[in-house]
Amino acid sequence: MMSAERGASPNTLNAYRRDIKRYLGFLAGKANNCIACDSETVRRFLATVADSGAAASTQARILSSVRQFHKFLYGDGMRDDDPTATVDAPRQNRPLPKILSIEEVDRMIVLAESEAARKNGTPTGILRRLRMHALLEMLYASGLRVSELVALPRTAARGDGPFLTVLGKGNKERLVPVSARAREALIRYCKVLEAGEAKSGEVSPFLFPAAARKGHLTRQAFARELKDLAIRAGLVPSRISPHVLRHAFASHLLQNGADLRAVQQLLGHADISTTQIYTHVLDERLRELVESHHPLAKANKLAKANKKS
Repeated sequence: MMSAERGASPNTLNAYRRDIKRYLGFLAGKANNCIACDSETVRRFLATVADSGAAASTQARILSSVRQFHKFLYGDGMRDDDPTATVDAPRQNRPLPKILSIEEVDRMIVLAESEAARKNGTPTGILRRLRMHALLEMLYASGLRVSELVALPRTAARGDGPFLTVLGKGNKERLVPVSARAREALIRYCKVLEAGEAKSGEVSPFLFPAAARKGHLTRQAFARELKDLAIRAGLVPSRISPHVLRHAFASHLLQNGADLRAVQQLLGHADISTTQIYTHVLDERLRELVESHHPLAKANKLAKANKKS
């Protein structure tokens, strides 16, 4: 159902599979099953998850999986009730996303561009440097999810328009921007990629092919290469990941006056509450605006300056 009706991604399906197996294993250990269990049984299961040291966010995700499972059982008439209806989710303080400054992102892009311009090295090394530059430019210009970026089809590089059509979560299409810089980096990469494919006779349907099971660059491989680039740029690698660059894309847009709804659409968030995690950037910007332009704030600054003098 999750795959056919909701179009859930493979990563989402794997997460649900793990959570439901854990839940069913707990029920079996208590000589119970998903058809007969009650709300108290679900709460005891969640208590074991909490006792295992799982973070509140992990507990909430597992409860969400169990809720979806019981809604499915109820909807298909296998149960007359939903035992999760009265189970409360654990309270959690949503952490602010890690944010990179514009200067830090620029430092990484400039380094990737200079490395991509080098002609020395093996054909594989040259292609890898061009690929990193294209990936970085694309990620920061579009705010794509890393899973969307690495799995882009070859057709995404065709044409010279300012947008790409991306198939995101739930098989929903959305338009994402592609800057002129990102498009140029992509064209340079594709020329070398296609020249290599012409020699080998092997043509991949993916924009970023790799010798992986799915046929394209994996999220993990890209994350490792990105951390290596961060080290060469003099940044702390633990602060850098593809998802952090997606955060930077959203935060820098808001910081420079973008509308929250527009950012929601660009990120592909189904609910604006997910995008609202970035409002701390807006709060800071509003504070600066008030302190810079409000007459009372200016008067207070002037009074403090006179007092010091």
